[in-house]
Amino acid sequence: MLASFDFDQAEGLRRMLAGPKPRIVTFLSATPSDDKGAMLVNLGASLAQAGNDVMIVDACQIDYGVARRLGVDHGPGLLQVARQECALNQVIHPVPQGFSVVKMGGAGASGDEARRLSNTFDVLVKQSAGSIIMVDGEFLLDGRFPVPAMASSEIVVQVSTSAMSITNAYALVKRLSQHLGRRPFGILVTGATEAEAKVVYDNMSSAATRYLAVTLSSMGSVPADEYLHRAARLGRAVVDAFPLAGASVAFRRLAGRFSGNGLQQGRAA
Repeated sequence: MLASFDFDQAEGLRRMLAGPKPRIVTFLSATPSDDKGAMLVNLGASLAQAGNDVMIVDACQIDYGVARRLGVDHGPGLLQVARQECALNQVIHPVPQGFSVVKMGGAGASGDEARRLSNTFDVLVKQSAGSIIMVDGEFLLDGRFPVPAMASSEIVVQVSTSAMSITNAYALVKRLSQHLGRRPFGILVTGATEAEAKVVYDNMSSAATRYLAVTLSSMGSVPADEYLHRAARLGRAVVDAFPLAGASVAFRRLAGRFSGNGLQQGRAA
């Protein structure tokens, strides 16, 4: 009886110390990297405006990542923290859009260095309890992510209405499922009306179910909107600069979906 009481106390203490877990969402894209950057900045700002603590980790090794887009790509990143060349708080950059940005900087890391980078990312995640961590990611040609935590996170693939983008997005989902096994993936359609996005999602979902035995989840859509480009030229998020624009309405809707639902609950288009 005493042993049981001690166990219950220890378990309760572990739960108290654990606290709220951060949510990690890795974003991949079958659109130009500038389109993904714009989407991440505006979604991050919309989530922050809705009261969420948001951090974007730029894990890009090839594409034009969010850190570079926002001008915080100079200086050390998580790789330098892993090498004990600087402290973790030195690589976290608050930006005017209302969230923080961290550069991973893990290009070419392998062996022990890759393990230390992974451990450093895990520490960052644990210190961000209660936050939404958005990873500006790439799925490398050798079938891996820069850190293993990205593979176990929620994964969302951005796609547009162009035939090439749809083909590339489906190929990406296929490659992901081959390396990560059967699991759900989110689909976010940008530059599309709701009707166009539904057609793209329905076609991709049908093909993925039939040929890959993979379930896709619709995470919503964002229309093409000139106000997105105007806001970018001002160095601001569209939800802040032009709150009544169609894209702003769409991003606020997306923010509600991302802050409230995981992939398993996000299937309605």
